[in-house]
Amino acid sequence: MFQIRIHGRGGQGVVSAAEMLSISAFIEGKHAQAFPSFGSERMGAPVMAFCRIDDKEIRLREPVMEPDAVIIQDKTVIESANAFGGLVKNGFALINSANDMQYNLPNAKIAYVGATELALKYVGRPIPNAVLLGSLAAMTGIIKIESVIEAINTKFSGSIAEKNVNAARAAYDQIMEKK
Repeated sequence: MFQIRIHGRGGQGVVSAAEMLSISAFIEGKHAQAFPSFGSERMGAPVMAFCRIDDKEIRLREPVMEPDAVIIQDKTVIESANAFGGLVKNGFALINSANDMQYNLPNAKIAYVGATELALKYVGRPIPNAVLLGSLAAMTGIIKIESVIEAINTKFSGSIAEKNVNAARAAYDQIMEKK
């Protein structure tokens, strides 16, 4: 089972990211579950969402405490949320930052992507979720970019879907170039 924990703030599409990630897995014939965890439901409040992907039925229902990957949609929550807590050895940390921030995670594979900047460029809004899903596909291989694109087209329609697809594809290409 591959477990993902997503950290961010209300209004950044954290919950939608987990949902689209699970849809991507379903498209590939895998089992998946996605669910949020948040306190006060307000814009800007810290939010976590979880996703599990497996080839067999998933019976767990508790929050992801030992993720194989963490996605940081907003770097301001890293310390307060203990965002890297429980990350498995050789896990993945995907951080929304245009600059390499040099986190001390010796047993993790880290990627930095300016997701907010890419979202602004392609979507016109600072919602980094689709960008980070494209990045995750490139970084981990747990899902294919084609599945992410199909999931985006399931969640959104028209020009919003097209813009998010272009943003996800740009992020995917950016990470693949660094490999």
